[in-house]
Amino acid sequence: MKNKNLYLIDATAFCYRAFYALKGLSTTFGQPTNAVFGFVNMLNKLLKDQQPQYLAACFDVSRDTFRQKKFADYKIQRPPMPDGLSSQIQIIKDVIKAYGIPIYEMEGFEADDVIATMAKKASRHGFTTTVVSSDKDMLQLVDEFTHVFSPYKDEGVLYDEEKVIERFGIEPKAIPDIIALMGDSVDNIPGAKGIGEKTAVELIRQFKNVDNLLLNTDKIKQGKISNIIRDNTEIINLSRQLAVLNDNLELEFDVDKLKVSSPDYKELFRLFKYLEFKKFVADLPVQEDDVLHTVSAEVIEDEEIKGLIGKTKELVTCGDSLNNLACVVGKKVFRVSSAGANLKNLLEQKDVKKIGHDLKLLKTALAKEDVGLQGVYFDTKIAAYLINPARTDYSLNELAWDYLKKRISHDLNTGEQASLVADLALELEKELRNKSLWELFENTEMPLVSVLAEMELNGIKLDTELLGHLSRDLERRLIKLIENIYEISGSQFNINSPKQLREILFERLKLPVVKRSKTGPSTDEEVLRRLSDKHALPALLLEYRQLMKLKSTYVDTLPSLIDPKTGRLHASFNQTGTETGRLSSSNPNLQNIPIKTDIGSKIRQAIIASSDNDCLLACDYSQVELRILAHLSGDANLIQAFKDNKDIHKATAALIYNTAETDVTDTMREMAKRVNFGIVYGLTSYGLSRDLGISNEEAQIFIDAYFTRYSGVKDFITKEITKAAKDGFVTTILGRRRFIPEINNKNQGIRQFAQRQAVNTPIQGSASDLIKLAMVSIHEDIKKGNIRARMIMQIHDELVFDVSKKEAGDFIKMVRDRMENVLKLDVPIRVSIKKGQNWLDMREV
Repeated sequence: MKNKNLYLIDATAFCYRAFYALKGLSTTFGQPTNAVFGFVNMLNKLLKDQQPQYLAACFDVSRDTFRQKKFADYKIQRPPMPDGLSSQIQIIKDVIKAYGIPIYEMEGFEADDVIATMAKKASRHGFTTTVVSSDKDMLQLVDEFTHVFSPYKDEGVLYDEEKVIERFGIEPKAIPDIIALMGDSVDNIPGAKGIGEKTAVELIRQFKNVDNLLLNTDKIKQGKISNIIRDNTEIINLSRQLAVLNDNLELEFDVDKLKVSSPDYKELFRLFKYLEFKKFVADLPVQEDDVLHTVSAEVIEDEEIKGLIGKTKELVTCGDSLNNLACVVGKKVFRVSSAGANLKNLLEQKDVKKIGHDLKLLKTALAKEDVGLQGVYFDTKIAAYLINPARTDYSLNELAWDYLKKRISHDLNTGEQASLVADLALELEKELRNKSLWELFENTEMPLVSVLAEMELNGIKLDTELLGHLSRDLERRLIKLIENIYEISGSQFNINSPKQLREILFERLKLPVVKRSKTGPSTDEEVLRRLSDKHALPALLLEYRQLMKLKSTYVDTLPSLIDPKTGRLHASFNQTGTETGRLSSSNPNLQNIPIKTDIGSKIRQAIIASSDNDCLLACDYSQVELRILAHLSGDANLIQAFKDNKDIHKATAALIYNTAETDVTDTMREMAKRVNFGIVYGLTSYGLSRDLGISNEEAQIFIDAYFTRYSGVKDFITKEITKAAKDGFVTTILGRRRFIPEINNKNQGIRQFAQRQAVNTPIQGSASDLIKLAMVSIHEDIKKGNIRARMIMQIHDELVFDVSKKEAGDFIKMVRDRMENVLKLDVPIRVSIKKGQNWLDMREV
């Protein structure tokens, strides 16, 4: 019988430890998860390494225990459980139950007492017990039947009687005695002030226990210690009572209940998906009733498609080429054995609504096979993005679970994909309509799919000769720069090694440490900037990093990305990459080419028109976010300034300085410009003082003056923050939603960041709505007018076109009209249009 071992987890202590050890973990909807994640990690390791047959988790119920009745100050200095942890306790208990592990707790007692009682009962039932805890109080339980396992150091430390004696020099049963003398700052057990661990251990080794010590204080050799003991007799007795664990609670010891059973994997899968624990989800075995069952597409001949033409209203389609395409019509899933004219005809019919997942990808793939996918109607990826733009994964696997509660455990064939998309589309459409997102989806985001597909297919022509010259020039500059870096640092070293760089900066050159990372003093960009006024090396390092990045990311990479068939660069423009609704760019990221550096300018110069008979047009919204701020806030002064076509920064400076616009200096205008743009991004007095080199007080006076003159803006900011705190999200002009779960976070820094998002998102997101509407409208006009112009890039608030010089005049008028009038605001929208043979050398038209 003695070979049966019961493991008892000190669960409350582990929850606290995980909460403080792991920072910043939360779901996309704001649920903190650090304690849950840490606890599950510990539990999984315990189950794997120890493979317990009997197991229980023990919790505190509340702070109000029998010890408080004995000593009102017991644990008084310990703050109440943080909100971030208390919101996770029930989730942790749900996870424990899903693992099939019983939970033991008792009102008025701590987890320690529950563990003590269960260990005592276990020994009576012929069990040995392993207490899983790092709390030294628990060591008093150690005897021949009970051990304590602290799992934190490497493989953990197992305390038996010998190990406790080795660590403290006393037997386990004397642990409460040394606590009685030395106290416990964590639990606020007072002990005798002036007695430390070493002295406490020596006294108990000499006198065996506290009772014997108190009866023989005259035998203590050190007079000072003897006096402390005599003066604190009452406190020592009380401290011992607080330290001794109660092992006589009325708890049931049910062997069957304690036996480790099979986890409820379905429930664990549900919980881990909810908590967004991808690693833990991946480790779970598949449960048959969760799995998406195999769907085989019926193979038909192209001739059979003829019967669908003219009768089919909706076609679900998934795949990556004409001969690897599965379709769903009604309940029928099929693919064509050898695609021909009839399938092509069906795909190109505008009045047949096409439903799919990532239709932009399919549209570009089919275009390369001379098939123009028309009637793009419903994209499940775009729908899921609009419903929750904070997701990091819009794959079918993820959406299948979230909306259909189906777990995908294998690579889906195209038939399964199409079948799944058909079911998903129904659920996602309900969500879009319920959240008032259908109009945005139908009129803006879905038409944009075709616009972006065509933009990617159009591609960009590059001047590869110019980029070659630039690469060689950069190589020479970098060689010279490296020589300078070695000379000024006094040695050669690996410039790309943070470790070696730390040694040079902080050990050899003795520069001050600005901030630290996990591996030591940080050498990031911010640190190097702050050190640049103390030594010449940091500035050279910054220049080296910038040149290396531009060379590797753009100058050397762009030519290698040119498609040999088209002779063009085909970047991707991503519709689901940001939470505000802005597009992102990848492969390469064209939105990150620096404008203000000489190398960045030359990279722009390498983006050229198709031929000498064509030109590039760069059409840029002027101060669009400030205009949208004026519209959303309804501020009379801001609106009037834009209506009067004033220099908005000069007008702001004149208001703030209470002077005529003609008297506004460049310095005053620059100050106003910083504030105008900064307000949109949650400008603080600290940020403004740092940017302009003025005092915090001066910066605050300036910001206060801004809000006095533009009181509508201040009201708008307050309203948006209040709305976000109440609803949990903010909206753009077209109703796009962004959820801001941290808006009510107790942590001031996190809450203030969320407040800045609440103000910025309606502005930046509305600017995105505006340019997307313009793109859709211009694309339609190009198609209707059979114009040769090609939209080739969207860079934030700028559209770039490759246009025939003959058509440029009329095209410019059309583009300006669409961009300025596609969405009517309370202020005029203005567009700056430039023309040139490349993206750098352009003149305004």
